[in-house]
Amino acid sequence: MALVRFPEGQQRSGSTGGAVFSHNRYGAYIRARSIPVNPQTARQTAMRNYTRNLAIRWYATLTYDQRAAWDLYADDIGWQNKFGESVKLTGLNHYVRGNSVRLQAGLTVVDDGPVLFNLPEAPYVFTCSISEAAQQVSVVFANGEDWAGEDDAALAVYMGKPRGPARNFFNGPWRYIGLIEGDSVTPPTSPATIAVAWPCAELQRVTCYARAVRADARLSLDTRSDLFCLS
Repeated sequence: MALVRFPEGQQRSGSTGGAVFSHNRYGAYIRARSIPVNPQTARQTAMRNYTRNLAIRWYATLTYDQRAAWDLYADDIGWQNKFGESVKLTGLNHYVRGNSVRLQAGLTVVDDGPVLFNLPEAPYVFTCSISEAAQQVSVVFANGEDWAGEDDAALAVYMGKPRGPARNFFNGPWRYIGLIEGDSVTPPTSPATIAVAWPCAELQRVTCYARAVRADARLSLDTRSDLFCLS
């Protein structure tokens, strides 16, 4: 699906040929017309279950005040779409966004809405390296960052599929590979090592990214690290 801009005053909806035109809260978009498929890999199924279960929990378990707190948080958080235009996510969007990562990382779900009305800072130190011999991602980070000194917070790390060394652009597929847990008494030590998601060969290019997830389920934007696999 791609967001698009139509000439001022024009609106389009429906399908023609192989294209489908529509819009949502983030703007007009166009996508290829296709027959839906339903991949059933273990990772895809797990992520769908996280999202589905959190949406059910939002309506069935959270109190009115808890939902209102997430909505209040969402009202104060700016968001940009791919055109750089300012849009607003809903409280449910932020609740699922933060807690799905917490579930993926094996952390507990947080139902109470955040009282700090901002996104956590993205990791300002995040550098990765991979050795073909070790088949591990070595993650360099700063243990003075806020997430590192907070209990029940973490740095969630993701790895992109290896590609040829000349290919610069990359935007997936990604796999979650592990987390680095924060600790208010003894912050984690850098570097940390995490097993690769895909086997890597020397000189292959790999992109990794990390997001800080805080104890109140606020989730930062990502910081990326682009690297070449070493021997």
